Amino acid sequence: MERTERTGRAEDTAETADTAETARTAVVRRARVGDLPRLVELMHEHIAYEKSAPRPPGLAGRLGPQLFAEDARMWVLLAETPGGGVAGYAACSAEFAFWDARHYLHMDCLYLAEEARGHGLGAALMAGVTDLARELGLVQVQWQTPDWNEGAVRFYDRLGATGLPKRRYGLSVD
Repeated sequence: MERTERTGRAEDTAETADTAETARTAVVRRARVGDLPRLVELMHEHIAYEKSAPRPPGLAGRLGPQLFAEDARMWVLLAETPGGGVAGYAACSAEFAFWDARHYLHMDCLYLAEEARGHGLGAALMAGVTDLARELGLVQVQWQTPDWNEGAVRFYDRLGATGLPKRRYGLSVD
């Protein structure tokens, strides 16, 4: 799934020429084993951005087998800048919706490095995520974002996504 994606939003007059060029030349592709160090670096930035607790050491060692096993059910898409640097990621897995009795693509994370925001890479990543869902035969993508992340909420609203009024919980089983 290596692709170049445009935002397709010519009516967005606030977009600069540089932003439009970045969006046209952004490459969204699946992560490879060699991407793991940069991916983990971006994950740590994302964890700090969301004010979450640091993760235990060895994240790459635990994550690699989940992403690159032959029967992996998790996919990570990376957004590259025109210069070839990895600037962001979207992590997805197939989940089952009990009430709908069907699978959907759960986007667990979408993150862009601060300097990469506002250049169309987020829209390119989201297009890659929807393409992945289609490739897998799934008809819906679902995700969550912290309610305080107003920039993300505005971005998802611009894409035409619908916010759902639910609260996410976690329960430790240790």
